[in-house]
Amino acid sequence: MGGDGDGDLPPSPPPGGACPSAQGEAAIQASMAGPGSEPGELSDSELLLLLLEEPGDHALDSGKPNSSSDLPLESLKTVLTEDSAAGKVKRKRAQTPLEKYYLKYLCVTDLSTQSWCEQQMVYGRELPQLQAPETVVLLNTGKSIHLARELEVHDVVRVHTTSREDSWAIKILNLLSVIPVLQAGGCVRELPVFGVIEDVFLTGIIDELCYSATGELELRELKTRGQPFMPSGAQKKRDYFQVCLYKYIFDAMVQGKLKPDVITSHIQLRPEQPLGSQIREHAQKVGFMVTCFADLLELMYLNLTLSDIPGIDCLKIEYSHQESNTLLGTEVVRFEEETVLEKAQYYLAYWKGQREVQGVEIEEAWKCQSCSYSEICDWRKKRAEGPEQRSGPKKSK
Repeated sequence: MGGDGDGDLPPSPPPGGACPSAQGEAAIQASMAGPGSEPGELSDSELLLLLLEEPGDHALDSGKPNSSSDLPLESLKTVLTEDSAAGKVKRKRAQTPLEKYYLKYLCVTDLSTQSWCEQQMVYGRELPQLQAPETVVLLNTGKSIHLARELEVHDVVRVHTTSREDSWAIKILNLLSVIPVLQAGGCVRELPVFGVIEDVFLTGIIDELCYSATGELELRELKTRGQPFMPSGAQKKRDYFQVCLYKYIFDAMVQGKLKPDVITSHIQLRPEQPLGSQIREHAQKVGFMVTCFADLLELMYLNLTLSDIPGIDCLKIEYSHQESNTLLGTEVVRFEEETVLEKAQYYLAYWKGQREVQGVEIEEAWKCQSCSYSEICDWRKKRAEGPEQRSGPKKSK
């Protein structure tokens, strides 16, 4: 892959070395120019620490140049094309949404956004220019708040990257940097996590992990709000699903289920690819002698599985008012693995082309009142035509 760019990295201690506190650590982050290939809808924290898959990408780009002329095709049908050279009719498989948007993986927030309104999520990817200005302001403010919180525990180091493997090396070095902190019982923020569900690679960023007074490992997700009151039940359900996915992925990582070859095969990365000079220099400063991407993958796997870091015991979501910085309330989320996986399977079925996009049901039509795409929404028009227009399974609750 050609191109280059700059990124931001955090010093991480060597395996078996002294366990520093979180204060004084630094985070690395890529910031490069050009068309990207990252998924779209992001939480406040993922907007802050969006690490790019390809060199030359802008951090907030939603993907490689996409078609905005139509929505994803039905995946369970085939279309006929004429082979003019051979004079034969060939059956051509329709694109899945993953293929249409050139996505090798998804963000956790792609799935949690689907739980609010899948049709809105698709329009957000197809027509981001129609997003309401107040929504953009809200997200940018949330991004600034998360950045300030991150800088409370570590600095930011700029690092030059020259390949997709360099960009993923940044994520892995950020992850390696927090393992000793968690081993020492400290608090970490903006923790990158990744894993596989239903044969789809997912990535995300946990706002905060820390230990409670009783020694339980707690995940704390911060949600900033423009309104000075708690969100609706539907919004809470979306947030519950997000943190449950984080727990499932993180637990699988520390249990050794994320093998190095899983990452390279799903994202099509080259294990033998030499790392850029600045990546190698930074890794050496913090105690890691690496030359190629495979070296970092092996270090990540060994450090995660041999660290004795427990799975996440408790999930909490803190809602804060942006303007006053007032804590509005805290929700404790119950994790039910079967339910989480059932929902993930349903949402991923869309991305894999196993069903068409679904909008909100009639009883949730109130969501359309605040939607930037309500005037052009085909799903809404079909609903207005009558119940006979309904199609597809109902969303799992």
